[in-house]
Amino acid sequence: MSATISQLFLDVCDSFHGRTDKHVYIQRIGSNWSRLTHDQLKYRVEAFSEALRRLGIKAGDRVGIVAENRLDWTMVDFAMVGMGVVDVPVFPTLTAKQLQFIYADCSATCIIVSNTAQLNKIKQVWSELPELKYVIVMNDVQDSDSRILSLQRLIDDVESSSTAEARAATFRTLANHVKPEDTLTLIYTSGTTGNPKGVILTHGNLVSNVFNSHTVVTLTEHDSLLSYLPLCHIFERMAGFYLAFSVGATVTITDSIETVAELMRVVRPTIMTSVPRLFERIRMRVLGNVQKESPLKQAIFQWAFSVGERWIDGRRGPLMLIQHGIADKLVFSKVRDRTGGNLRFFVSGGAALNPEIGRFFAILGITILEGYGLTESSPVISIHRLEDVVIGTVGTPLPSVEVKIAGDGEILARGASIMKGYWNNPEATREALDDEGFLHTGDIGIITERGHLKITDRKKHILVSSGGKNIAPQPIEAAIAQCQFVDQVMVIGDAREYCTAIVVLDKDAVNAWADKNGRTGTPVEELAQDPKLVTTVERELSSLQKDLSKYEKARRYAFLVEPFTVENGLMTPTLKVKRKAVLERYADLIDGLYSKGD
Repeated sequence: MSATISQLFLDVCDSFHGRTDKHVYIQRIGSNWSRLTHDQLKYRVEAFSEALRRLGIKAGDRVGIVAENRLDWTMVDFAMVGMGVVDVPVFPTLTAKQLQFIYADCSATCIIVSNTAQLNKIKQVWSELPELKYVIVMNDVQDSDSRILSLQRLIDDVESSSTAEARAATFRTLANHVKPEDTLTLIYTSGTTGNPKGVILTHGNLVSNVFNSHTVVTLTEHDSLLSYLPLCHIFERMAGFYLAFSVGATVTITDSIETVAELMRVVRPTIMTSVPRLFERIRMRVLGNVQKESPLKQAIFQWAFSVGERWIDGRRGPLMLIQHGIADKLVFSKVRDRTGGNLRFFVSGGAALNPEIGRFFAILGITILEGYGLTESSPVISIHRLEDVVIGTVGTPLPSVEVKIAGDGEILARGASIMKGYWNNPEATREALDDEGFLHTGDIGIITERGHLKITDRKKHILVSSGGKNIAPQPIEAAIAQCQFVDQVMVIGDAREYCTAIVVLDKDAVNAWADKNGRTGTPVEELAQDPKLVTTVERELSSLQKDLSKYEKARRYAFLVEPFTVENGLMTPTLKVKRKAVLERYADLIDGLYSKGD
């Protein structure tokens, strides 16, 4: 077993050396397909590594990646990882201000961006990044600033002034010097105060998670994966990138969930990693298509679905066997064909999967292996086994991970894949990692009699969207609370596609607005529904959130006039909003914020 990701890269490339029939990465750009064999990938990795060396970048330096999924993403990652450079990838949706915080915090010496739009963000804050020497752009750019470099031109210069054999030898030497305890990457994840924390993950962390995941989720070189989740997210980085690469599986890369439905039919993947949002969309599409069918076809679907429900509940007598075979032929197989017809299973992570959605797919005969983990655990802590899927749980721990439940119900995890700590943040590190080496996950759970881990609540108020993004509600709420019309606010977004907010209006501000607009004496309850006031407030709230990322911004609001108080059970005695109580009391109102679509 390779001890580092650097060695893993070389070992796998050596295994597939000379295989022109085997592609490691594929991407469709417009109507054209780009494909890389292992030899082609290794050649570009070695050339780019040499280009970085010539710029003075060395092992231990931090280099950012701000790019959408693409073939070059995999190349620059392996080049940096192979020479001991610490890469710091982020979501390309981050604002310039957010990029400035992260890359100042880690003292990045270089940042690799995908295009001019990302470059312009860095330009806005470059003066506040004292250590930043270069920005390398994946797309071809023409810029008078000598610090802004073209990735392809850097590679061209290296190719024209050195031999492939020399570059390969240098890269292998550098890769062999990398140790398991060396930092591989910094992944910045949201903190409760809003400032992201840099999770330090080592080569040993990732290697442990990769090879222990293999004992549960079996992949081979014959598998084909369709990858759409952001590669900067640790879930896709480990599973859809390193894990697939380690066995020589072929990965087709796309940067948008919008293309997944079409590409599944074209690529015909055998395995897909996903977050719950994709399953929500598939379910809505299936049910929406059924509603468009004739009454007869709708009746057939409902009959087949009821048969499927009884089937997964274990009612499998001779008659049921015949009925299920008919239901599968008439209905279920046709849905599965839309995934390409070769799918062995999905792996779901990044956020909680609604058990009803898991059950829906099980009825269709589509297996979803739900897993659980955190960025701090590289990320997988537990996952379903193919032969032991229990809907409503997140499977059993990986062999390398020890899980226990603390006295207050918090899930604790310890093992080789647990992070080293938080970058430049010893206080947060001490809070997350105890003296025994257990990671305090912030989630509440139980271990069932069958050994499955079940998440029952969230200890820390970090929201995880259905797209798998970690969202700290406090800075969003702080921004919204600056509005003169807002008395109290609670942001919602856990397991949802986007954020919304419940806003308690400030009665004095509303009455003052009424006086200015000829509505003096109008009850506040009526004013809260006034379209003119609603538009005014929403415009202010949008402006106050301008520095937040798209996925952090509250997109819709429910306006209340009754405040959260201790007396009505919506606040604690220490005057903290009881989020669970608010969610329960206003469940219908909240559902209404999402029922209209985006």
